[in-house]
Amino acid sequence: MADSKFSKNLIKLRCVKCKNTNYYTRKNKKLVERKIELSKFCRKCRAHTIHKEAKK
Repeated sequence: MADSKFSKNLIKLRCVKCKNTNYYTRKNKKLVERKIELSKFCRKCRAHTIHKEAKK
């Protein structure tokens, strides 16, 4: 089955504290070369924490 154009850009966001994968998002890999860090709500920690880009 062929990958769609959206699945190629899909990345995981993992909580720094509990290492739980909570979010999936897309990024433009041509323009953004560094790893993404966002402040998101973690359901397991029940707080806003930093979420970093994880490996597939």
